[in-house]
Amino acid sequence: MNLDKLYKILADQPKYRVEQCKEAIFKKLISDWSQASNLSLDLREKLNAECPLEIKGQVFVSKDKNTDKALITLADGLQVETVLLSHSDGRHTVCVSSQVGCPMKCQFCATGQLGLKRKLNYNEIVEQVLFFARILKKEDIRVSNVVFMGMGEPFLNYDQVMKAIKYLNEADGLAIGARHISISTCGIIDGIQKLSGEKMQLNLAISLHAPNDKLRSELMPINKAFPIKKLLAAIDKYIQKTGRRVMFEYLMLKGVNDSIEQAQELAQIMAKPLYLVNLIAYNPTEVFKASDAKSITNFKNILSRAGVAVTQRYTFGQDIDAACGQLANKAQKG
Repeated sequence: MNLDKLYKILADQPKYRVEQCKEAIFKKLISDWSQASNLSLDLREKLNAECPLEIKGQVFVSKDKNTDKALITLADGLQVETVLLSHSDGRHTVCVSSQVGCPMKCQFCATGQLGLKRKLNYNEIVEQVLFFARILKKEDIRVSNVVFMGMGEPFLNYDQVMKAIKYLNEADGLAIGARHISISTCGIIDGIQKLSGEKMQLNLAISLHAPNDKLRSELMPINKAFPIKKLLAAIDKYIQKTGRRVMFEYLMLKGVNDSIEQAQELAQIMAKPLYLVNLIAYNPTEVFKASDAKSITNFKNILSRAGVAVTQRYTFGQDIDAACGQLANKAQKG
């Protein structure tokens, strides 16, 4: 799908043609222009030839049926991952990627092993959500949430990410509410500052994963440029400007960041209004193992008793390599 090319093709058409085509793509969720019966045969054939809607993806489904992971092949042959998470409360969340690979080199992330291949354009980001929206439509279900927590650092592709969000959010797009769209960053302060100026009430999540600079710098090299104190100062300004809660993601890594002492240290910097810590059960890679359930519970209880707002997210799709980058790594090595 290439919306820029679509608009060029429709430039000499009546203005309502654009509305018809967007309705076909985002509401009717067609995968072939031949399904757009309200367009002329000639136009349908031209659109199929010059602006096809096919999205090439291979789907892997977890045993519990709650996680679908797609490995999507782009026009240039590169591959990117997207995941559909089906929650018990009826939400259907699509986790999207913003880059092919990632330059951040976080030690726990399989995507970092790929390095950065290139940034995605907004069409390629939107396509990830459309891919699953088409699948859900067969069951009369719609995508309710989108999270930018897949491959890549969203704030290093800020303009294309925001352009994609426009189509995800607008009424004649996929009409997903801004408050149901979240962007996760490893801590790019410039991006945080930009986001605070956006009119849409998007959610911000911070990949923290350590309670101090020493450990965080070992796990996440970006911390050397944006240490925790500097990062939290930017977050506080963001909250002051927007009044919106910020989530801090904390992967539970066995024997690395899950001790009682580390929980107490984390509590000292996280006990603030509109801070929310999300403890995440880790999808194991070749380098790290997941914390056991007892360690996560103890860690959570220490934070809670210290007045920290804390939630816990359980593992999704471990049996289908649902951690971002795992499938793309395998495909590349294969």
